[in-house]
Amino acid sequence: LLDRRVLPSFGGQLLTALQPVLIGAVLAYLLAPVIDFIENLFFPEQMKKAHAEGRMTSRSARAVSLVVTWAIIGLLCYLLGHVLIPQLYRSVVQLVSSVEGYYNTISGWVEHLLESNPTVEVWVADQMDKFYESATEWLKNQVFTRTQMLMIAVSGGVLSTLVFLKNLLVGMIVSVYFMATKERCAAHARKLAYSLFSEEAVYWVFRGSAKVDRIFSGFVRGKLLDSLIIGILCFICCSILKMPYTPLVSVVVGVTNVIPFFGPFLGAVPSAFLILLVSPKQCLVFVIFIVILQQFDGNILGPKILGDATGISSFWVIVAILVGGGFAGVLGMFIGVPVFACIQELLKFLMDRRLRKRNMPTEAYAYVGRAKDSPPEDTPAPEPKDPA
Repeated sequence: LLDRRVLPSFGGQLLTALQPVLIGAVLAYLLAPVIDFIENLFFPEQMKKAHAEGRMTSRSARAVSLVVTWAIIGLLCYLLGHVLIPQLYRSVVQLVSSVEGYYNTISGWVEHLLESNPTVEVWVADQMDKFYESATEWLKNQVFTRTQMLMIAVSGGVLSTLVFLKNLLVGMIVSVYFMATKERCAAHARKLAYSLFSEEAVYWVFRGSAKVDRIFSGFVRGKLLDSLIIGILCFICCSILKMPYTPLVSVVVGVTNVIPFFGPFLGAVPSAFLILLVSPKQCLVFVIFIVILQQFDGNILGPKILGDATGISSFWVIVAILVGGGFAGVLGMFIGVPVFACIQELLKFLMDRRLRKRNMPTEAYAYVGRAKDSPPEDTPAPEPKDPA
């Protein structure tokens, strides 16, 4: 009984204590390609010289790459904190103050459409009243309150009291150490693997780790970059088109874009409805713009950034999103695809290895039309049993 209480408590405390380290590791993992890109672009000779001398990297090149990387991150944070978030806050305030007017507009539409059927009109009006009360409460108590907290946090007023921001700050410092010594950390990880497993097992561990890294790095980093670009393009174009609630719409479109397949619809539909309440003409323009933007993302930008990162079909992408969303909500919908891709690769590897041991083909087309009950050619068919 003591162990059942102590072990979960100890595990929770350990996870809480290590949260800054985990945040730093995630940041370092996401930013590692930026470090490599800067070093290979601006310091190729220093890197070649360091490798020729038996050193893992050039200290000066790594230091400059770290400074440039965090300067870019700092610029993005500045733009987010002092340009986008204040406009987002004003959009939320405007939305909350205009809820009653939007409700009256929708009520007028409903009354006009259902004036020939008073019974249905009364029922719809009752349902709209209930939805209006719940939506107003949600906007005021959830969206507006959290936006205020975000504004206060960005301004630094309660920085010392927010545990997450403290962990994030420490995590950023830890990520600098990880990125500065990433080759040494990788060498220590290999050393640990060789000390725990045989050489044959280490080979398969490294091969599997490389496959998982390829899937996750290609999908997670690529999808985040793709969604950031889509959000920025949406903000610029909506500003040019003078759309209402431009910051709010851009954030919704960019954030929901990280969800494969369903993301564009999850972001575009409520945004279009919000613009429809202000101007039906602008709503039509927005819908046309979103269709063009998603075509650009799906046919040009997405394939260019993501490529074939996961290697799974559209059907299994939908299955992975639904299962991941059922287990972990929006985060599960995002990471469900790469997790499912890794599981699929593992099952394919185990299945192909078993088939090769039995001298059978591993290509799926080889089993098209194959009789499931027919024995192999070199296996005699069983003799029929005597009815007697």
